[in-house]
Amino acid sequence: MPRPVERVRKFTGSHQNCLVATTFGAGGPPVVFLHGGGQTRHAWQATARTVARAGWTAISVDLRGHGDSDWIDGAHYNFDDFAKDALRLFQTIGKEYGEKPVAVGASLGGISSLIAQDLSGQDLLAGLVLVDVTPRMRRDGVEKILGFMGARAHEGFTSLEEAADTISAYLPNRNRPKSLSGLSKNLRRGEDGRYRWHWDPAFISGPHPIEPGQFTTEEKRVEAARALTIPTLLVRGRQSELVQDEHTEEFLEIAPHARLADVSGAGHMVAGDRNDLFQAAILDFLGDLRQGEATS
Repeated sequence: MPRPVERVRKFTGSHQNCLVATTFGAGGPPVVFLHGGGQTRHAWQATARTVARAGWTAISVDLRGHGDSDWIDGAHYNFDDFAKDALRLFQTIGKEYGEKPVAVGASLGGISSLIAQDLSGQDLLAGLVLVDVTPRMRRDGVEKILGFMGARAHEGFTSLEEAADTISAYLPNRNRPKSLSGLSKNLRRGEDGRYRWHWDPAFISGPHPIEPGQFTTEEKRVEAARALTIPTLLVRGRQSELVQDEHTEEFLEIAPHARLADVSGAGHMVAGDRNDLFQAAILDFLGDLRQGEATS
């Protein structure tokens, strides 16, 4: 099957900041992919192509401070800042395509989508997919991830191979990729020749880092989930370091119409660990949305 048409385009966030995206396919209903903290829009590439081949328009976006999107003056990187960007993004795409988008958000992207839906005061989205994120999560798991991200944020790496070795040590259960071309999209090479993560270090260490803010306490996230009425899918990695059984059970209690896809052999990085099962869950959900069956 031929590769869907791909093009790079720009959107505007809540601080008039530029958000860079890649669109896959054309003419179908929009599905917006928002990556997790420390990732870029390229994390969704394989899934976005698959979704586009199924007749949707996939739109994968670099969040503020990540990838090719703007780093923010004043370093505003609270969850509520990302959520306000997501709100404006979804509104813009809804108007442009003439129908509400479906949001697929991993971790940071999922929380941003959930809060954006709540902030809108209306059905902003046609559907919501939360990828290994729930209102409550293991705090030690979050701290471990942030610790890994921050450890080399300023120092960087001498080579792509060193970065790959560091990732392999952090994720020993994942096979080290033979090609480093995908990794290169998550790194930027500085004038000193060193490779650093393709995100603003102020995301973690700045004056307004990714910490609890106005809309980000657990209880506020719980209330946002409780208010959900749109079709919702939670995709959890069964070996997730963040989302445990009790978190999944609580989410399904407060959002009883939501579905669960529990992906075996996957941790927090569900799409990277078992992309075959992840894509199958997404396509099933989108197919049922198209048939009006996603809440049954």
